[in-house]
Amino acid sequence: MIRVLLAEDQAMVRGALSALLKLESDIDVIATAADGAEAWRLVQSNVPDVVVTDIEMPGLTGLELAQRIREHEIACKVVIVTTFARPGYLRRALEAGVVGYLLKDAPAEQLAEALRKVHRGGRVIDPQLAVDAWSEADPLNDRERQVLRLAGEGQSAGEIAQALHLSQGTVRNYLSEAIGKLGVGNRIEAYRLARQKGWL
Repeated sequence: MIRVLLAEDQAMVRGALSALLKLESDIDVIATAADGAEAWRLVQSNVPDVVVTDIEMPGLTGLELAQRIREHEIACKVVIVTTFARPGYLRRALEAGVVGYLLKDAPAEQLAEALRKVHRGGRVIDPQLAVDAWSEADPLNDRERQVLRLAGEGQSAGEIAQALHLSQGTVRNYLSEAIGKLGVGNRIEAYRLARQKGWL
């Protein structure tokens, strides 16, 4: 039996995925989570065989959840199911140890098959995304990404500095570096481009 934890912030999608997986005789959905922080708590207490997670969730993103599972050496595999066909996301997912990356518009039976394959030790990656993922490198480092994400959410340099325990000057330097690397005119354009590419 494959023990699955499902993390998805949209209740309807979470319910539909859970119902579909429960139809499979060899898959047991042992828990569901509505955000990344709840998923992390459930991973630690239940240690599922496979975590199926969306990318964009409150608390922790699916990528941050995967990273945390890897850093803590928890013996479960991570499969991302998302609407975002962004090569940058796939690159970061693979770097975080994700072994499956599927798009939500894939046929439902593909998910169950993917879970069986990763449970056996394989990988399942959307083939077109895999090709696109290596065509353009992410120029941002982790700090630039954090600062740019918060700036794009409307936080001021002072608020970002406080949240990340940095000086305002350091925050401005990171923003300036990100803007320069992305070849745009300001932080809003930088945020938009980085999100479009899947680098945030």
